Amino acid sequence: MRRFPRRGRGAWFGLAIEVIAPLLAAATRWRISGREHLPRQGGVLVASNHLSFADPIAVTLFTLVAGRVPRFFAKAELWETPVVRRVMRSGGHIAVHRGRASALDAFRDGVAAARAGECVVVFPEGGFTERPGQWPDRGKTGLARMALTTGVPVVPLACWGTQELLPVGSRLPRVRPRPTLHLVAGPPVDLSDLVGGRPSASQLREATERIMAAITELLSHARGQDPPTVAEGA
Repeated sequence: MRRFPRRGRGAWFGLAIEVIAPLLAAATRWRISGREHLPRQGGVLVASNHLSFADPIAVTLFTLVAGRVPRFFAKAELWETPVVRRVMRSGGHIAVHRGRASALDAFRDGVAAARAGECVVVFPEGGFTERPGQWPDRGKTGLARMALTTGVPVVPLACWGTQELLPVGSRLPRVRPRPTLHLVAGPPVDLSDLVGGRPSASQLREATERIMAAITELLSHARGQDPPTVAEGA
């Protein structure tokens, strides 16, 4: 924890990290790889699959180990709880309100953060994975639009084991048996042929498919099994 970056965390977000990190380290086992793919400086978008409410905590610790302080997109409802609101504001996270105009505001905030050199984390599925077998589903194009608008790298990240620690619908973590959390990052997704000008719908979908394919490949390594074919996963 002493090696975690401290600048830019904010007081409340930093306090949450100092409290949660040792508890998570004591309750779980960690398998981290690919942190060298996350640039130590400059704007970057981290794209992760989403299995559990524990994912943001796990991804936070991954990015900190890699030397970056993350900024998350999060539902605006989190800003309605006093303590959580302080943590979210302190950490410079981005509120996502329902509604088209508000979603555009969140997009602009994300673009501004990436251009300012921040590490912005996005769960491109827009919610928990719904595909059978917990393999990543089709992503939404918002992340691709940010990537093609800013030109910053997109680093794919696969999480596995968080669904055992805190299953969807469970209020308390499950630490018996002690779960193993796998976080595997890969090299930035090559979108160079798509950058430039205003991205078309087909370019956004192509970029999104490349990003999701990269996450799926990393997840197959973390799980030690191949993903199902399209027919099998339907």
